[in-house]
Amino acid sequence: MMGKNSILWMAWSVMLLISVWAYAAEEVIVYSARNESLIQPLFDAYTKETGVQIRYITDSEAPLLARLQLEGTRTSADLLITIDAGNLWHAAKLGVLASIASPVLMQNVPAHLRDPQNRWFGLSKRARTIVYRTDRVKPQELSTYEALGDSRWKGRLCLRTSKKVYNQSMIAMMIAALGEQGTERVLSSWIANLATDIFSDDTQVLEAIAAGQCDVGIVNTYYYGRLIAKKPKLPLSLFWPNQKDRGVHINISGAGVARYAKHPEAAKKLLEWLSAPKAQRIFAKLDFEYPVHAEIPPSATVLSWGMFRQEQMDISRAGELQSKAVKLMDRVGYK
Repeated sequence: MMGKNSILWMAWSVMLLISVWAYAAEEVIVYSARNESLIQPLFDAYTKETGVQIRYITDSEAPLLARLQLEGTRTSADLLITIDAGNLWHAAKLGVLASIASPVLMQNVPAHLRDPQNRWFGLSKRARTIVYRTDRVKPQELSTYEALGDSRWKGRLCLRTSKKVYNQSMIAMMIAALGEQGTERVLSSWIANLATDIFSDDTQVLEAIAAGQCDVGIVNTYYYGRLIAKKPKLPLSLFWPNQKDRGVHINISGAGVARYAKHPEAAKKLLEWLSAPKAQRIFAKLDFEYPVHAEIPPSATVLSWGMFRQEQMDISRAGELQSKAVKLMDRVGYK
Protein backbone atom coordinates (compact mmCIF):
# COMPACT_ATOMS: atom_id res chain seq x y z
CA MET A 1 0.00 0.00 0.00
CA MET A 2 1.37 3.38 -1.02
CA GLY A 3 2.31 5.70 1.85
CA LYS A 4 1.40 9.36 2.22
CA ASN A 5 4.94 10.49 1.40
CA SER A 6 4.98 8.41 -1.78
CA ILE A 7 1.70 9.94 -2.93
CA LEU A 8 3.01 13.46 -2.26
CA TRP A 9 6.22 12.67 -4.13
CA MET A 10 4.30 11.38 -7.15
CA ALA A 11 2.02 14.43 -7.12
CA TRP A 12 5.00 16.77 -6.97
CA SER A 13 6.73 14.87 -9.79
CA VAL A 14 3.64 15.12 -12.02
CA MET A 15 3.36 18.85 -11.36
CA LEU A 16 7.05 19.29 -12.17
CA LEU A 17 6.68 17.38 -15.43
CA ILE A 18 3.65 19.44 -16.39
CA SER A 19 5.55 22.67 -15.78
CA VAL A 20 8.55 21.41 -17.77
CA TRP A 21 6.32 20.37 -20.66
CA ALA A 22 4.56 23.73 -20.60
CA TYR A 23 7.89 25.57 -20.59
CA ALA A 24 9.24 23.42 -23.40
CA ALA A 25 6.08 23.98 -25.44
CA GLU A 26 6.28 27.76 -25.01
CA GLU A 27 7.08 29.73 -28.15
CA VAL A 28 7.83 33.25 -29.28
CA ILE A 29 6.89 34.60 -32.69
CA VAL A 30 9.27 37.24 -34.06
CA TYR A 31 8.87 39.69 -36.92
CA SER A 32 12.44 40.48 -38.00
CA ALA A 33 13.91 42.98 -40.44
CA ARG A 34 17.34 41.44 -39.93
CA ASN A 35 18.73 38.83 -42.30
CA GLU A 36 18.05 35.23 -41.31
CA SER A 37 21.78 34.48 -41.11
CA LEU A 38 22.13 37.15 -38.41
CA ILE A 39 19.29 35.99 -36.17
CA GLN A 40 19.12 32.22 -36.63
CA PRO A 41 22.28 31.51 -34.56
CA LEU A 42 20.87 33.60 -31.70
CA PHE A 43 17.49 31.90 -31.80
CA ASP A 44 19.10 28.46 -31.97
CA ALA A 45 21.21 29.24 -28.91
CA TYR A 46 18.17 30.48 -27.00
CA THR A 47 16.09 27.42 -27.84
CA LYS A 48 18.96 25.13 -26.85
CA GLU A 49 19.31 26.90 -23.52
CA THR A 50 15.62 27.31 -22.61
CA GLY A 51 13.60 24.91 -24.74
CA VAL A 52 11.48 27.83 -25.95
CA GLN A 53 10.72 27.54 -29.66
CA ILE A 54 11.08 30.62 -31.85
CA ARG A 55 9.18 31.08 -35.08
CA TYR A 56 10.01 34.10 -37.17
CA ILE A 57 9.10 36.02 -40.30
CA THR A 58 11.74 38.12 -42.06
CA ASP A 59 11.03 41.08 -44.31
CA SER A 60 12.13 44.68 -44.71
CA GLU A 61 11.11 47.25 -42.12
CA ALA A 62 8.23 48.98 -43.95
CA PRO A 63 6.22 45.82 -44.77
CA LEU A 64 6.65 44.48 -41.24
CA LEU A 65 5.42 47.70 -39.66
CA ALA A 66 2.52 47.87 -42.10
CA ARG A 67 1.64 44.28 -41.23
CA LEU A 68 1.72 44.96 -37.49
CA GLN A 69 -0.55 47.96 -37.97
CA LEU A 70 -2.99 46.07 -40.19
CA GLU A 71 -3.15 43.04 -37.91
CA GLY A 72 -3.74 45.08 -34.76
CA THR A 73 -5.03 42.91 -31.92
CA ARG A 74 -5.05 39.90 -34.26
CA THR A 75 -1.28 39.89 -34.76
CA SER A 76 0.70 36.77 -34.03
CA ALA A 77 3.88 38.80 -33.45
CA ASP A 78 5.38 38.79 -29.97
CA LEU A 79 8.62 40.63 -30.74
CA LEU A 80 9.78 43.05 -33.44
CA ILE A 81 13.47 43.13 -34.36
CA THR A 82 14.69 45.77 -36.79
CA ILE A 83 17.63 47.95 -37.73
CA ASP A 84 18.13 51.66 -37.11
CA ALA A 85 16.82 53.75 -34.25
CA GLY A 86 14.70 55.70 -36.71
CA ASN A 87 12.73 52.57 -37.56
CA LEU A 88 12.33 51.64 -33.90
CA TRP A 89 11.15 55.15 -33.05
CA HIS A 90 8.65 54.98 -35.93
CA ALA A 91 7.32 51.63 -34.69
CA ALA A 92 6.78 53.09 -31.22
CA LYS A 93 5.11 56.16 -32.72
CA LEU A 94 2.70 53.92 -34.63
CA GLY A 95 1.70 52.28 -31.36
CA VAL A 96 2.71 48.73 -32.27
CA LEU A 97 5.16 48.29 -29.38
CA ALA A 98 4.43 47.86 -25.67
CA SER A 99 6.18 49.65 -22.83
CA ILE A 100 7.79 47.04 -20.58
CA ALA A 101 9.37 47.10 -17.15
CA SER A 102 12.64 45.20 -16.99
CA PRO A 103 15.51 45.85 -14.55
CA VAL A 104 17.59 43.47 -16.69
CA LEU A 105 17.23 45.63 -19.79
CA MET A 106 17.81 48.79 -17.77
CA GLN A 107 21.12 47.35 -16.62
CA ASN A 108 22.26 45.85 -19.91
CA VAL A 109 21.29 48.58 -22.40
CA PRO A 110 22.67 52.12 -21.89
CA ALA A 111 20.02 54.80 -21.46
CA HIS A 112 20.89 56.64 -24.70
CA LEU A 113 20.42 53.41 -26.70
CA ARG A 114 16.86 52.67 -25.60
CA ASP A 115 13.45 54.29 -25.84
CA PRO A 116 12.72 56.77 -23.01
CA GLN A 117 9.37 55.00 -22.54
CA ASN A 118 10.94 51.51 -22.67
CA ARG A 119 9.19 50.43 -25.87
CA TRP A 120 12.40 49.40 -27.65
CA PHE A 121 15.98 48.57 -26.73
CA GLY A 122 19.23 48.54 -28.66
CA LEU A 123 20.84 45.12 -29.08
CA SER A 124 23.89 45.87 -31.23
CA LYS A 125 25.72 48.99 -32.38
CA ARG A 126 27.26 50.05 -35.65
CA ALA A 127 29.33 53.15 -36.30
CA ARG A 128 28.82 55.27 -39.40
CA THR A 129 32.23 56.73 -40.00
CA ILE A 130 34.71 57.99 -42.57
CA VAL A 131 36.58 55.60 -44.85
CA TYR A 132 39.58 56.70 -46.91
CA ARG A 133 42.02 55.41 -49.51
CA THR A 134 45.29 54.82 -47.69
CA ASP A 135 47.67 55.67 -50.58
CA ARG A 136 45.98 58.98 -51.38
CA VAL A 137 44.90 60.30 -47.99
CA LYS A 138 46.83 60.75 -44.77
CA PRO A 139 44.75 60.28 -41.61
CA GLN A 140 46.01 63.61 -40.24
CA GLU A 141 44.22 65.31 -43.14
CA LEU A 142 40.88 64.16 -41.69
CA SER A 143 39.10 65.53 -38.64
CA THR A 144 35.29 65.76 -38.64
CA TYR A 145 32.25 64.89 -40.73
CA GLU A 146 31.78 68.59 -41.32
CA ALA A 147 35.32 68.99 -42.65
CA LEU A 148 34.55 66.70 -45.59
CA GLY A 149 33.02 69.87 -47.06
CA ASP A 150 36.41 71.65 -47.07
CA SER A 151 37.91 72.64 -50.42
CA ARG A 152 40.68 70.03 -50.16
CA TRP A 153 38.04 67.33 -50.78
CA LYS A 154 36.62 68.96 -53.92
CA GLY A 155 35.92 66.16 -56.41
CA ARG A 156 37.14 63.53 -53.92
CA LEU A 157 34.04 62.60 -51.88
CA CYS A 158 31.62 59.68 -52.39
CA LEU A 159 28.28 59.31 -50.61
CA ARG A 160 25.44 56.81 -50.35
CA THR A 161 21.90 57.85 -51.24
CA SER A 162 19.87 59.94 -48.82
CA LYS A 163 17.00 57.49 -49.34
CA LYS A 164 18.61 55.01 -46.97
CA VAL A 165 17.55 55.26 -43.34
CA TYR A 166 21.19 55.05 -42.18
CA ASN A 167 21.91 58.45 -43.70
CA GLN A 168 18.58 59.90 -42.62
CA SER A 169 19.32 58.99 -39.00
CA MET A 170 22.89 60.30 -39.22
CA ILE A 171 21.69 63.66 -40.54
CA ALA A 172 18.93 63.75 -37.91
CA MET A 173 21.56 63.37 -35.21
CA MET A 174 23.65 66.05 -36.92
CA ILE A 175 20.64 68.38 -36.71
CA ALA A 176 20.42 67.59 -32.98
CA ALA A 177 24.07 68.60 -32.61
CA LEU A 178 24.44 71.49 -35.08
CA GLY A 179 20.91 72.74 -35.69
CA GLU A 180 19.17 72.85 -39.06
CA GLN A 181 21.12 75.77 -40.48
CA GLY A 182 24.48 74.34 -39.48
CA THR A 183 23.59 70.94 -40.90
CA GLU A 184 22.34 72.47 -44.14
CA ARG A 185 25.69 74.21 -44.62
CA VAL A 186 27.50 70.91 -44.08
CA LEU A 187 25.33 68.99 -46.54
CA SER A 188 25.62 71.70 -49.19
CA SER A 189 29.42 71.56 -48.90
CA TRP A 190 29.36 67.77 -49.22
CA ILE A 191 27.28 67.92 -52.38
CA ALA A 192 29.69 70.50 -53.83
CA ASN A 193 32.60 68.09 -53.21
CA LEU A 194 31.12 64.95 -54.80
CA ALA A 195 33.42 63.10 -57.16
CA THR A 196 30.61 61.21 -58.89
CA ASP A 197 26.93 60.39 -58.65
CA ILE A 198 25.41 59.19 -55.38
CA PHE A 199 25.68 55.42 -54.79
CA SER A 200 22.87 53.08 -53.78
CA ASP A 201 24.75 51.27 -50.99
CA ASP A 202 27.84 51.41 -48.78
CA THR A 203 29.64 48.58 -50.55
CA GLN A 204 29.56 50.59 -53.78
CA VAL A 205 31.03 53.57 -51.93
CA LEU A 206 33.87 51.39 -50.62
CA GLU A 207 34.53 49.86 -54.02
CA ALA A 208 34.53 53.29 -55.68
CA ILE A 209 37.16 54.55 -53.24
CA ALA A 210 39.26 51.41 -53.75
CA ALA A 211 38.98 51.88 -57.55
CA GLY A 212 40.17 55.49 -57.34
CA GLN A 213 36.87 57.17 -58.25
CA CYS A 214 37.07 59.12 -55.01
CA ASP A 215 39.29 59.28 -51.93
CA VAL A 216 36.91 59.53 -48.95
CA GLY A 217 33.37 58.50 -48.04
CA ILE A 218 31.02 57.65 -45.17
CA VAL A 219 29.96 54.05 -44.46
CA ASN A 220 28.70 51.75 -41.74
CA THR A 221 31.58 49.87 -40.19
CA TYR A 222 30.18 46.40 -40.81
CA TYR A 223 30.16 46.99 -44.59
CA TYR A 224 33.86 47.74 -44.33
CA GLY A 225 34.37 44.59 -42.27
CA ARG A 226 32.54 42.41 -44.78
CA LEU A 227 34.47 43.75 -47.77
CA ILE A 228 37.90 43.64 -46.14
CA ALA A 229 37.24 40.06 -45.00
CA LYS A 230 36.88 39.12 -48.68
CA LYS A 231 39.55 41.46 -50.06
CA PRO A 232 42.06 42.22 -47.30
CA LYS A 233 44.53 43.96 -49.61
CA LEU A 234 42.20 46.80 -50.61
CA PRO A 235 43.83 50.20 -49.85
CA LEU A 236 41.08 51.24 -47.43
CA SER A 237 41.01 52.25 -43.78
CA LEU A 238 38.57 53.74 -41.28
CA PHE A 239 38.90 57.12 -39.59
CA TRP A 240 37.07 58.12 -36.41
CA PRO A 241 35.87 61.72 -36.78
CA ASN A 242 34.75 64.34 -34.24
CA GLN A 243 36.89 62.97 -31.44
CA LYS A 244 37.20 66.42 -29.88
CA ASP A 245 33.47 67.05 -29.70
CA ARG A 246 30.40 64.81 -30.06
CA GLY A 247 32.15 61.65 -31.28
CA VAL A 248 31.42 59.13 -34.02
CA HIS A 249 27.79 58.65 -35.05
CA ILE A 250 26.41 55.41 -33.59
CA ASN A 251 23.22 53.63 -34.59
CA ILE A 252 21.68 50.35 -33.47
CA SER A 253 19.72 47.27 -34.29
CA GLY A 254 17.11 46.67 -31.63
CA ALA A 255 13.81 45.15 -30.62
CA GLY A 256 10.58 45.72 -28.77
CA VAL A 257 7.71 43.59 -27.50
CA ALA A 258 4.64 43.80 -29.76
CA ARG A 259 1.76 45.72 -28.19
CA TYR A 260 -0.68 42.87 -28.76
CA ALA A 261 1.74 40.00 -28.17
CA LYS A 262 0.11 36.70 -27.27
CA HIS A 263 3.21 35.69 -25.29
CA PRO A 264 4.42 39.00 -23.79
CA GLU A 265 6.36 37.50 -20.88
CA ALA A 266 8.10 35.01 -23.13
CA ALA A 267 8.93 37.84 -25.54
CA LYS A 268 10.35 39.94 -22.70
CA LYS A 269 12.51 37.03 -21.54
CA LEU A 270 13.90 36.60 -25.05
CA LEU A 271 14.60 40.33 -25.32
CA GLU A 272 16.38 40.28 -21.96
CA TRP A 273 18.45 37.29 -23.04
CA LEU A 274 19.44 39.08 -26.27
CA SER A 275 20.82 41.94 -24.18
CA ALA A 276 22.78 39.65 -21.84
CA PRO A 277 26.47 38.64 -22.18
CA LYS A 278 26.04 35.30 -23.99
CA ALA A 279 23.92 36.74 -26.80
CA GLN A 280 26.01 39.91 -26.94
CA ARG A 281 29.09 37.82 -27.67
CA ILE A 282 27.21 36.16 -30.53
CA PHE A 283 26.21 39.58 -31.90
CA ALA A 284 29.87 40.61 -31.80
CA LYS A 285 30.92 37.61 -33.90
CA LEU A 286 28.17 37.55 -36.51
CA ASP A 287 28.55 40.74 -38.52
CA PHE A 288 31.33 43.05 -37.30
CA GLU A 289 28.95 44.84 -34.93
CA TYR A 290 29.57 46.34 -31.50
CA PRO A 291 27.73 44.91 -28.47
CA VAL A 292 25.51 47.32 -26.52
CA HIS A 293 26.47 45.63 -23.23
CA ALA A 294 29.34 47.65 -21.79
CA GLU A 295 31.16 44.61 -20.39
CA ILE A 296 31.29 42.67 -23.68
CA PRO A 297 34.09 43.61 -26.10
CA PRO A 298 33.77 43.59 -29.90
CA SER A 299 35.42 40.84 -31.91
CA ALA A 300 39.19 40.87 -32.35
CA THR A 301 38.79 42.13 -35.92
CA VAL A 302 36.61 45.04 -34.88
CA LEU A 303 38.94 45.87 -31.99
CA SER A 304 41.82 46.03 -34.49
CA TRP A 305 40.15 49.05 -36.10
CA GLY A 306 40.87 51.05 -32.94
CA MET A 307 38.95 52.58 -30.05
CA PHE A 308 37.05 55.85 -30.40
CA ARG A 309 34.76 58.33 -28.69
CA GLN A 310 31.14 57.52 -29.47
CA GLU A 311 28.18 59.84 -29.82
CA GLN A 312 26.27 59.85 -26.52
CA MET A 313 23.13 61.74 -27.52
CA ASP A 314 19.78 60.02 -27.03
CA ILE A 315 19.44 57.84 -30.14
CA SER A 316 15.67 58.37 -30.17
CA ARG A 317 16.43 61.81 -31.66
CA ALA A 318 17.26 59.97 -34.88
CA GLY A 319 13.56 59.22 -35.20
CA GLU A 320 12.21 62.49 -33.82
CA LEU A 321 14.23 64.57 -36.29
CA GLN A 322 14.18 62.22 -39.26
CA SER A 323 11.45 64.01 -41.21
CA LYS A 324 13.41 67.27 -40.86
CA ALA A 325 16.52 65.47 -42.05
CA VAL A 326 14.75 64.12 -45.15
CA LYS A 327 13.37 67.56 -46.05
CA LEU A 328 16.76 69.16 -45.51
CA MET A 329 18.57 66.62 -47.70
CA ASP A 330 16.00 67.14 -50.42
CA ARG A 331 16.38 70.92 -50.14
CA VAL A 332 20.16 70.82 -50.75
CA GLY A 333 19.90 68.33 -53.61
CA TYR A 334 21.26 65.33 -51.73
CA LYS A 335 19.55 62.55 -53.63
